[in-house]
Order: sequence, then C-alpha cells, then structure tokens
Amino acid sequence: MLPLILFIVLVLVVVVLYEIRERQHPTAKSQEPRAKSQEPIANSQRPEGCCGEHLVCERETLLQTNARIEYYDDEELDALSGISPEDYTSAQHDAIREVFDTLRESDVPGWCRSLQLRNITLPPDIREDALMIVRERRAHTNA
Repeated sequence: MLPLILFIVLVLVVVVLYEIRERQHPTAKSQEPRAKSQEPIANSQRPEGCCGEHLVCERETLLQTNARIEYYDDEELDALSGISPEDYTSAQHDAIREVFDTLRESDVPGWCRSLQLRNITLPPDIREDALMIVRERRAHTNA
C-alpha cells in the first residue's frame, strides 16, 4: 500500500511542477485547455473547495494572481530560481534544508507557496517532508 501512495504522491508532484512550468513558459500547445490531474487527492482528505492538485491549497492563496512573494529569511534561495533540483550543488541543497529545518510547521505551506512564486523547486527529499507536514495540517484542519 505504501508504494502505491508514494507513486500517487510522485505523480502529483510531477503534475504540479509541469503546470507551474507551463504557466511560467507558455507554449503553443499549452494554449489548449488543460485536463485535470488524473490523480487528485480524495475528497475526504482535502478541505472543502480545494481541488487537491497542489502542495498547498489554492484556498490558502497558492499561486493566486494577486499573491505577493513573502520571504522567510531565505532571500539567498532566489539564486536557485529556474534551476532543476538535480543540478543543485550539495551546498545549495544544504541551504534549502537549513531554511526548511528552521521553519515552524505553520509556516511550511506559505514557504512552499513563496518558493513556487519565485520559481524555486524543492529537492525531492525536502519536498516529501513538506508534503507530510501539509498533509498533517490538513488532517488536523478537517478533524
């Protein structure tokens, strides 16, 4: 069961990253209407009004057109904008990890939103940790 859940989470991450990239660099093909994700989060696991296709719910202002970037004492991460996580040096990865490890859990969704607005992609290991925190917060919100 765990491998299936991990596969679904991986698919969602890929879809979100693809959508972000397409929004930032539209192509002729992306002008066509986009289909919804094949693997949204089940209704029972998401807040009312949330489509379930994002790390942080749009209901919580993820990538709203009027969203402004909020910094979490992490301005140095702007140098990573547009760089693929596979191309990060160990020092760059460590810089992201250091910021993540110093965040309060309540700040993680906002920080992820800030990184997305700044076109900074989390490395897979940190992304999994962030997803876990967001899922736990959603579960507590729905309880």
